[in-house]
Amino acid sequence: MADIAVKRRALVCATWKSKTAAAGCAVAGAVALPQLVHWLGALSGLGTALGETLLPMHLAVILAGLFAGPVAGAAVGALAPVVSFLLSGMPLVTVLPFMTVELAGYGLTAGLVASTRLPAFVKLLVAQVGGRALRAAAVLAAFYGFGAGLPVSSIWTSIVTGAAGIALQWALVPLIVFWVERMAAGRHDG
Repeated sequence: MADIAVKRRALVCATWKSKTAAAGCAVAGAVALPQLVHWLGALSGLGTALGETLLPMHLAVILAGLFAGPVAGAAVGALAPVVSFLLSGMPLVTVLPFMTVELAGYGLTAGLVASTRLPAFVKLLVAQVGGRALRAAAVLAAFYGFGAGLPVSSIWTSIVTGAAGIALQWALVPLIVFWVERMAAGRHDG
């Protein structure tokens, strides 16, 4: 009986360590990817608009939720924009709270559906809706509750502006999930 408890504790500890490592890598990716995209935007003359269009930070957060679960996904989503702001000044301070809520929502909802039998594309859609719904709630609360924050029109504007990034997520996330699951299955078979 004690042997089972020791093994269970070791498994929990190993799982916690791997999820923490995955979350750390995801935060690093969620900070580095936007910097790369902003650099490409500067080279192309598009500036920060390229980042607003391609949504590079969202990709790392959604993947963190899908692979590491809801707690790690929400933590990555909450930490990534703050770390990015502290290191680079981006996102702008006026957008930071709303982006933090949105990204935490992506990571949380992706993590909540990660262990379901839904196809990866459907899991992604659930995460996208969850994150956008939380952002909309935050914008509405700030605007109507405090008379501050982003205008209500920013809810729709962010979706339209990020349409290419949403489509990019539709293409990449299912492929990445398939590839990682296939790699994991290969490791267990051999």
